[in-house]
Amino acid sequence: MSDLDALRSWLFRSLMFEADTEPFRRAGVRVGVDETATENRLLEEALAPFDLATRNEALRMGRLYSIIYCFENSVRDLIRSRLSEQADDWWDTPRVPKKVHDTAENRLKDAEKNSWLEGVYKDVLGYVDFGGLSDIIVNNWSDFEDLIPSQHWLKQRLDELERARNFIAHNRMITSAEFRRLEMYVGDWNRQVGL
Repeated sequence: MSDLDALRSWLFRSLMFEADTEPFRRAGVRVGVDETATENRLLEEALAPFDLATRNEALRMGRLYSIIYCFENSVRDLIRSRLSEQADDWWDTPRVPKKVHDTAENRLKDAEKNSWLEGVYKDVLGYVDFGGLSDIIVNNWSDFEDLIPSQHWLKQRLDELERARNFIAHNRMITSAEFRRLEMYVGDWNRQVGL
């Protein structure tokens, strides 16, 4: 059997296994490798060389990073969803303020041209910062006013969360009170937009 035939056979068996296990997964039965345990073990190994206090801070901040990551991308998803209801090509229209549009386009081009990372570059909205996201929502207020209490409320939350995001992105520790406030702001947002 050639290597190609062996690969095809393995792939076929793998696909058949996946198909056979789908009813079990839908019923809530775990099938296959426990990815969580594997990820936790890999994280423990990667952090092992560092002192305990630094590891604990990193894990705490990692939780906050995850919250901010989910929040930021949910705002992008909301914008994309609401504006796509009006037109598929909303990005290249006056719906996006020119400064926000041009900054994001330039960041995308720079990432494609100069980055040694292989990250996902195609979502230009991913290159818009919190202030720009806020500007897009305000610029299209009629598409969002049923979800968000006021433009002031929006700007206040996004400004606070952007400051925290930037603080966290530069690996600075925040206080417990700040941590709780950020969780509260994200919770407020989620309740407002129905998450």
